[in-house]
Amino acid sequence: MTTHQRKSLSIPSLELREVTHGYGERQVVKGVSLSLMPGHLLCLLGPSGCGKTTTLRIAAGLEHPWSGQVLMDGEIVADGPRAVPPEQRRIGFLFQDFALFPHLTVAENVAFGLTHLTKEKRQEQITRTLEMVGMADYRRAYPHTLSGGQQQRVALARALAPEPRLMLLDEPFSGLDARLRQQIRAETFQVLRKNKVAAVMVTHDPEEAMYMADQIALMDGGRVIQQGPPAELYHQPTCPFTARFFGEINELPSVVRGGLADTPVGPLPAPGLAEGTACLAMVRPEGFVLSPTPSASQPRARVLDIRHLGRIHDITLAVETDVACTPLHAHIHDLPPMSPGDIVGLALIPDEVFVFTHDTTC
Repeated sequence: MTTHQRKSLSIPSLELREVTHGYGERQVVKGVSLSLMPGHLLCLLGPSGCGKTTTLRIAAGLEHPWSGQVLMDGEIVADGPRAVPPEQRRIGFLFQDFALFPHLTVAENVAFGLTHLTKEKRQEQITRTLEMVGMADYRRAYPHTLSGGQQQRVALARALAPEPRLMLLDEPFSGLDARLRQQIRAETFQVLRKNKVAAVMVTHDPEEAMYMADQIALMDGGRVIQQGPPAELYHQPTCPFTARFFGEINELPSVVRGGLADTPVGPLPAPGLAEGTACLAMVRPEGFVLSPTPSASQPRARVLDIRHLGRIHDITLAVETDVACTPLHAHIHDLPPMSPGDIVGLALIPDEVFVFTHDTTC
């Protein structure tokens, strides 16, 4: 590997520096800073209206930021409203509506961005990209004759054919049914990874983000709340918003006593929190270990309901204390023998337990 190649691998493919943007007087992107390394995939994750699609459009050059900078491969392509046009940025796009031209064949759709090549080179590139996505046998077909999954593969081939230096994907799988979505998502991931394409994808689905991304930027209210590898956001959330966004979670209001959060499921470590601090303990459903023969020292709960959901069992529990009855949900893979009405012992998996002050914000 040459010095230039080593240097290029250390320079982000895409970088946003303190970018702000809005519409009229309404600010929708508030000081967003992001960095995407070559060959990696970054997911912009968050609820509707959080600013993730606007951030993607700024990266594409379809919107010009109010302030801040956008860099590609170390070169500034936007500095406030002064920006390089999107057609000069060598970016590939993949959208949820596929945006295929209905009057063109599959091969003609893929050829759309290859006008700079000779006819021979263009045909070679069409064949290569269609083979890459498993659609080489459909080059003469028209989009309306293809299934949704096949259309998505063609859209991916068209986006990759010009060999973009960056791919941008906006909710690309949301129009597909659940089973097909998983299949096409896996295929898209493999194609991007095999071709070492840097990509940014917008999604509101945390499971999809965790499957696809090397890095997740969780957004809310126009800001990046937390950015890091999927496992870090899931197991080390910095605030309740992040913990809640990745799925159902049990919330137990508490108070710190002797460095521990006093909860119905037992005392939980609360490092750094002062004595008497009001806090919120959060336990993921998979954070419980249930014992049908509880020990004398274990917290206990009554089994209210058991639902079998294929890979897991969803257990509804109630912990009775002198003060109240606390309902809980547990997800158990290997269920010990138990039935509704049984009393079981509770133990916790530390990685699935988080304690925050009551006023913690991201």
